[in-house]
Amino acid sequence: MASIPATPTAPAGEIEFVTIAPKILYFGNPIAIVSTANEDATPNLAPISSFWALGWTIVLGLLRDTKTLENFKTNSECVINIPSPDLWQQVERLAPLTGLDPVPQEKAQKFHYEPDKFAAAQLTPLASECVAVPRVKECPAQLEGRALKIHMLEGESRLHTLSGGAAVEVEILRVHVRKDFVIDEHYVDPSRWQPLIYNFRHYYGLGEELGRTFRAEV
Repeated sequence: MASIPATPTAPAGEIEFVTIAPKILYFGNPIAIVSTANEDATPNLAPISSFWALGWTIVLGLLRDTKTLENFKTNSECVINIPSPDLWQQVERLAPLTGLDPVPQEKAQKFHYEPDKFAAAQLTPLASECVAVPRVKECPAQLEGRALKIHMLEGESRLHTLSGGAAVEVEILRVHVRKDFVIDEHYVDPSRWQPLIYNFRHYYGLGEELGRTFRAEV
């Protein structure tokens, strides 16, 4: 395994810690753009930075006052689109938009209603194969899925006056990856693939490879 560069900080004997209360706990989270279906069958897009995967199950973390969560309650189909760092501006165009009309009072100062988020973010819809909602063509990875369960969370949210959120359990049905990122048919080339990272409300890509786990196959 390659050596890890020293962290630029004080000598070990001089390191101090402070107790803080950050508004968010995003210590470098990947971003996804989630496609869901509105009640009139038009697509909704939403960037999220709270999700994790285990096998072919992905859990999405959503606040309660979102159109995405509302859509999941009536239509389980979705696409989890994974953007690359060069798409950060398109993600940021989506960030202040909501599919909720009227906009909830607690969101009205920072968000505005937008019915056509593909056009607003200058993104291109691409037909899916297993679900009716479209993929985002510009995203190098697109995961079609179906929500199996919605788990309501009760923890306090420091972002909104509403408390709690939801964890949406999604079964992945089909995975699409841009061809030039794929090696040996079913493996993503980690030397080429770069997710867009949300690091305390700033956008980042990945740095150089530090090493690999003993389970790495390529």
